[in-house]
Amino acid sequence: MIKTGKINTLKVLRKVDFGVYLEGEEFDSILLPKRYVPGNCEVDDEIDVFIYFDSDDRIIATTETPYAMVDDIACLKVVAVNSVGAFLDWGLSKDILVPYSEQNKKMREGESYVVKIFFDEQTNRIAASSKLEKFLSDKLPEDYKIGQEVELLICDKSNMGYKAIIDEFWLGILYKNEVYEPLEIGRKTTGYIKKIRDDGKIDLTLYKSGYGRITDLSAKILDELKKNNGFIKVTDKSSPELIHDLFGASKKSYKKAIGALYKKRIIELEKNGVKLSRGRDS
Repeated sequence: MIKTGKINTLKVLRKVDFGVYLEGEEFDSILLPKRYVPGNCEVDDEIDVFIYFDSDDRIIATTETPYAMVDDIACLKVVAVNSVGAFLDWGLSKDILVPYSEQNKKMREGESYVVKIFFDEQTNRIAASSKLEKFLSDKLPEDYKIGQEVELLICDKSNMGYKAIIDEFWLGILYKNEVYEPLEIGRKTTGYIKKIRDDGKIDLTLYKSGYGRITDLSAKILDELKKNNGFIKVTDKSSPELIHDLFGASKKSYKKAIGALYKKRIIELEKNGVKLSRGRDS
């Protein structure tokens, strides 16, 4: 059976001036336009092709690979908006439509959004949706544990923080007061399960064992920066007494923590102090 919106391996049935026809099973045959036909292609050869619908809603094949396929979640850019919805660039000559009914919020040209690619049974077309929650599972995996490492896709920003898709199936939240680095929508990153609440929702953290990759001292420095509008008058040349009073640490430890945060571009070093990098204090 042909998998629409997926890569299929199909046999060449016949060659024509404008391409080749591939074995299409329930579709009889499927055209692979000439510009996509590999060199030295012959009848009975097998070709890996992506199957979708062209601008006239005819089934067609291409050797191009889209940025995302049916069942995938990806961050795609809006290239046009009209009366039926928003069109996203997904790497093919025909852009993919997000109907207004599938938009979580009104999409704007030039902006990028995290969407689910799906096959719409009602219209018999491939489409995209930013209403991600209806595609995600509401049953948590039994083997999830506090502190477990998971793969995250940052999908939205709210007053509370950032929404993230966990392992492509569940939704969790990263609270903004616990995020010490900029998170762009569409970014993929590693995270950890912080808490599974009674209502089944998942709290996340980017840092193993509380702060993990950011040490306890680094966390104290960042907390102090947050309390002081993103700036503190403490440098690596400040007195050991001042550093100890503020952070309970030696000057050597402070310099090491500052260096680690600077390498991660979380902070900027100035002559009279340290400040959060732009975007970190939001």
